[in-house]
Amino acid sequence: MTETTKKTTTRKKTSASASAPKAIAAKKTTKVQEIRTVSREEIAALAHKLWAERGYQHGHDAEDWFRAEQALLGKAS
Repeated sequence: MTETTKKTTTRKKTSASASAPKAIAAKKTTKVQEIRTVSREEIAALAHKLWAERGYQHGHDAEDWFRAEQALLGKAS
């Protein structure tokens, strides 16, 4: 009689937590920042408005320009 050997393979049991990191990694989304460009004319118009709101006081043109630029770009100053 010939003896036949039955070859058995065992699979490693995986739990739900073992596959979780892959599932979480697949669901991750990257945050995309929207880039907004602002024209010199837009900045100048808002800077002029800020100057007018201050009573047309001279000597703060750079500050007005910076504030206008930051406001239009949506950044806190």
